[in-house]
Amino acid sequence: MATSTTPRPGTPVPRTGEPAGESSLAARVLGDTHGLGRRVPQLFAGLALYGASMALMLRSGLGLDPWDVLHQGLQRSIGLSVGAWVTICGALVLLLWIPLRQRPGPGTVANVLVIGAAMDLTLRVVDGFAALPVRIAVMAGAIVLNGLASGLYIGARLGPGPRDGLMTGLRRRTGRSLRLIRTGIELTVLAVGLLLGGTAGIGTVAYALAIGPLVQVFLPLCTAPVTAPTPGPQPARNRRKG
Repeated sequence: MATSTTPRPGTPVPRTGEPAGESSLAARVLGDTHGLGRRVPQLFAGLALYGASMALMLRSGLGLDPWDVLHQGLQRSIGLSVGAWVTICGALVLLLWIPLRQRPGPGTVANVLVIGAAMDLTLRVVDGFAALPVRIAVMAGAIVLNGLASGLYIGARLGPGPRDGLMTGLRRRTGRSLRLIRTGIELTVLAVGLLLGGTAGIGTVAYALAIGPLVQVFLPLCTAPVTAPTPGPQPARNRRKG
């Protein structure tokens, strides 16, 4: 008597030509694996532009966002490049995910590695600006570029940045509002950065006021669509013969 090979209900069926277990491993690492041909390049483009926008903010000389005030302060007090401190601080923040039980994605790791390198590369290519109108224009353009870059790397849906994950993890663990947690963290790093010699100014205020609305504009335009997985074959039901 032939043995039926019909899978039991609830048993996952691998796609044709795809080794069993391979798709589940990719899903655990990447989450939604659809559209990676768009999402991976978008992720790295967003991270590179993010680093470039931070470098332009620094070159404008009109003030940095709170985290970069800290990075610049560390560079002036200890040494190394600003981009190196972006990477080091990102890695240290990522360690704080462990007690919060946050799970990083590939985009989280790329965030730590790419942004600081892109910032240092841009700083090597772009010199400072002397004329105040030019510096204001560079500052404004850098903030808009930062909003676009945020929309690109967040919209790739490959994992949040270390600092974003820290805020959402603290919200989940403490029950406090995300706005309160973000404000508390950024005021803390800003104060430490100023004590270490970092630069705050009109650019710091402009960034704080503009970045939220800019991300709200760019994120819907840049978010990769979520594709529902194709359902597998339904198991045949046993029918009684009359």
